[in-house]
Amino acid sequence: MTVSVRVCASTSNLGAGFDCIGVAVERRLRVLARVGPASGTTPMIERLGTLAGLAVSASEDFVVRGFAAACEYAHASVPRGLVMQATSDIPIARGLGSSAAAIVAGALVARALLELPLDDLALLGIATSLEGHPDNVAPALYGGATLAFRTVHGGWHVAPLIVHPALRFVFAVPDFPVGTDEARAALPAQVSHDDARRAAAASAALVAGLARADATLLSAGLEGRLHVPYRKSFVRGYDAVVAAACQAGAAGATLSGSGSSVVAVATDQSTRAVADAMAQAWRTLGVHTATFTCIPSRSGYRCDVTTLPGGDPFAMELEHTMQSSPEERYS
Repeated sequence: MTVSVRVCASTSNLGAGFDCIGVAVERRLRVLARVGPASGTTPMIERLGTLAGLAVSASEDFVVRGFAAACEYAHASVPRGLVMQATSDIPIARGLGSSAAAIVAGALVARALLELPLDDLALLGIATSLEGHPDNVAPALYGGATLAFRTVHGGWHVAPLIVHPALRFVFAVPDFPVGTDEARAALPAQVSHDDARRAAAASAALVAGLARADATLLSAGLEGRLHVPYRKSFVRGYDAVVAAACQAGAAGATLSGSGSSVVAVATDQSTRAVADAMAQAWRTLGVHTATFTCIPSRSGYRCDVTTLPGGDPFAMELEHTMQSSPEERYS
């Protein structure tokens, strides 16, 4: 048996949607897995694509940790002889949910390979326990734009959000990373009541602006008062890139996740101008930048289980390529 899982990237926060709002992005992490001859207790994982340069042990790998966490939750054991290959086109440490995608992929592989009795909401809780927040995990599982939060009873709830069909998300991905731990450590332990009040209004503006394609609401909602002012210093040229996006016609722009990428929200007619303007703003500072534009990915993940007679199904499956990516331009 071979399990093949594809999980999407995501952008989170979108300014005022701090730690609770995320949008599925059509970049994919793919994991192929099988249980082979039991040669050891530690899973084997091969990393390709953007994951190739990761210098972490198998036990520290987010895919393996997601697999192990799902097994622990279901009171199952990680099988001996577990072999996985992970390939990704999601940039690492750029605010596009690469760790959430890896954790979710590992948990999905465990569920399929071991037939664990876990639904997607259970996987949300499992992955969030490792990721820390549900904003990237929810779109990786459910697709689209999502609001995810813990209920008063301690469980999790995911609500789909409406994104007006005229809107596009324009990403500028610089050639430098921002570490998630570093970005989280920069946040203050407390904020003023005035900041909290303004943030609550902005989060409502964000949700309404996405649904209505209202530029005024989106401009207010993308501000990100609770986190952006404390994190933007890690992103060289942030203010210039955001200003360039808005001058080119975007309703607003903000950090994607905790950065370093910047995401702008614009209508279809202005996306190319917005992407070029953000790239040019970074180019002026000597920063190499990749840009791409997308609408929310409808699916968060896809899981296929294959059993083929004769030959090696794992090797045969490796011949498949990842799903095509949207247009990408480098500046």
